[in-house]
Parts: sequence; structure tokens; C-alpha cells
Amino acid sequence: MSNLTTYITATCTIRDHQVAVNGAPRWQQPGMALPDFLRAGYDHFGGQYPKFHKMDTLSKLGWLAAEVLLQQRPLSQYNPEEVGIVLVNRSASLDTDLRYYDTVQSIASPAVFVYTLPNIVMGEISIRHGFKGEQTFFTADRYDAALMHTYVQYLLDTGVMKAAICGWVEVMQDAYEVVLYLVEQQPQGLQQAFTSEAISALC
Repeated sequence: MSNLTTYITATCTIRDHQVAVNGAPRWQQPGMALPDFLRAGYDHFGGQYPKFHKMDTLSKLGWLAAEVLLQQRPLSQYNPEEVGIVLVNRSASLDTDLRYYDTVQSIASPAVFVYTLPNIVMGEISIRHGFKGEQTFFTADRYDAALMHTYVQYLLDTGVMKAAICGWVEVMQDAYEVVLYLVEQQPQGLQQAFTSEAISALC
């Protein structure tokens, strides 16, 4: 068990066509198709990253949530190697895999094939913000808060990273949800103790 105290310092959730920051609704656009909703969110939160438009839906969702999260708590005080990303979802990249399979019936699209791994979303976030720390992507039927807490706390305790973007990023056809939270060793922002109970309440 860790002797160090760590904190959830910021959160961002996107579900039901609503973006919430630190638990408070920040922006919503009910009734939109998911691609239109993500594009509108990109515009609303000041997206200045043309590569966004080439990403698959999973990457756009995770990228947008990370963008909003880091607008609340920028991580510029850390070296790139000190910031890690640990994510989980249920469907891996199956949503994009099925789209790619559809293209194979005629001419396979290499642009879609690029995204047929779920961890690409972490690469897109890292490229945008220059992060070079530990990256892990789990696939599981449900969000295992105890596993996530143990794993992330170990990486922080052993100095593998000093800050982590963690959470659940799931897309399958029209169903989607992202819950990201930032974990740091300094009591900043929300200053909520990083416990499995706290992250269970988020996801």
C-alpha cells in the first residue's frame, strides 16, 4: 500500500451530448449525431488542431475530453516524460474496425486502417501535448476502479510518472462515453483524494 497521498485534480466527462468539467455541466448540444457533436465541441472549445478532422471517432472523443481537461489543469510544469496516460474501454477499436471492414469490400482505406488499434487515442493526445511518459490501454467489460487505482498509484510511487491522465473512453456505433481525470501528487485543482471509491464514483 502506498504511503503517498495523490489527488484527482481535474475531471472531464462527455456523455449524453454534454461536456462536464469537475462535475459541472459546461456545454451541451442535444440531438446531434455523434460526429456532428464532436465537431461542434471541437469548435466550441477552441480547437486549433487540423489533424482532429482525420481521426476516428474514438480518438476524437478522447482527444476532445483531454483538451477540455488540460484547459482546466495544464501540465506545463512537468517534463514530457513525467506525464503518463492510462485508459480503459470495452470495445477496443471495434467501431473503427467495422468501418474499415466495410471499405475492404471495395478499396481498403489506409486512412481508416491507421485507427484499428484502441491505443491510437493515447498517441493522438500525446502528439498534441508532447507527452512521452508511460502509456497503457486496457480493454475490459467494465471499468475496474480497484485495478486502475492500484496500477496508477504504483507508477506514481515508483517515479515512473508524476502525473497521469486516466479514465474510460468508449465508442461503439451511437453509444459513447468518456470519463477522464487527472491524477497528481500535489494537492491542486479539485484536490480530491485518489482512491478506488473516488474513481468508481466518476465512472
